[in-house]
Amino acid sequence: MSKLIIKSLQELEQYEGKEMGISDYHTITQEQINKFADATVDHQWIHLDAERAKTETPFGATIAHGYLTVSLLPYLWSQIATIENLKMQVNYEIESLRFNQAVTVNSRVRLRAKLLSVKNLRGIAKTQIEVTLEIENSKKPAYTGVITFLYHFNE
Repeated sequence: MSKLIIKSLQELEQYEGKEMGISDYHTITQEQINKFADATVDHQWIHLDAERAKTETPFGATIAHGYLTVSLLPYLWSQIATIENLKMQVNYEIESLRFNQAVTVNSRVRLRAKLLSVKNLRGIAKTQIEVTLEIENSKKPAYTGVITFLYHFNE
């Protein structure tokens, strides 16, 4: 499936109730985990200490912070759809987010997205998107949930 280019509220409404697509895979590296730990001041050893994580966790390796994987949503979503003709886009809400499985270092993840609803709030599109972060070669996703973006269109 190729990347969607959406230029108006009316075009966006055409995708309501439909799967929008799947992003490319993104590899979670230890460097990315370390930088996220520094940025969030979350230096728990399960994220940073490879030797200890190998022997003392059921994961057998360090794991990405759950919020690191959530922070990838805008990046991965932008690989699925580009919304053009905007004044502004706002991350509005995350609901029903459930972490299902830890993402170990060097795992590859990708986003699957379905547009659940679009509401026109006086020219602002309130979109609810069902998201699933898939882990390559795993039947269980890293997480599932519903995110809401507000798109302020120019027209």
